[in-house]
Amino acid sequence: MNQGRIWCVVNPTVGLPLFLGGVAAISLIVHTSVMTNTTWVGKFFEGNAPAAAAMNTTAPVAVLPGGAKVSQVATVPLDK
Repeated sequence: MNQGRIWCVVNPTVGLPLFLGGVAAISLIVHTSVMTNTTWVGKFFEGNAPAAAAMNTTAPVAVLPGGAKVSQVATVPLDK
């Protein structure tokens, strides 16, 4: 630990609670600002799904160079 000598200046019983309290305070500030300054967080917590763009329900067929056809195609249904 390259900063181990800090405990010669600051007592660990004072320094560790201050450090952990600072981390907790910064975390709360960041989370609060994200929750209050975005529009999607409330909808996310309410469980509303985002407006889905027009989705294809089938996968596109592969096109090979030279106009060759694909011999086997697997169709996988997409859940909505």
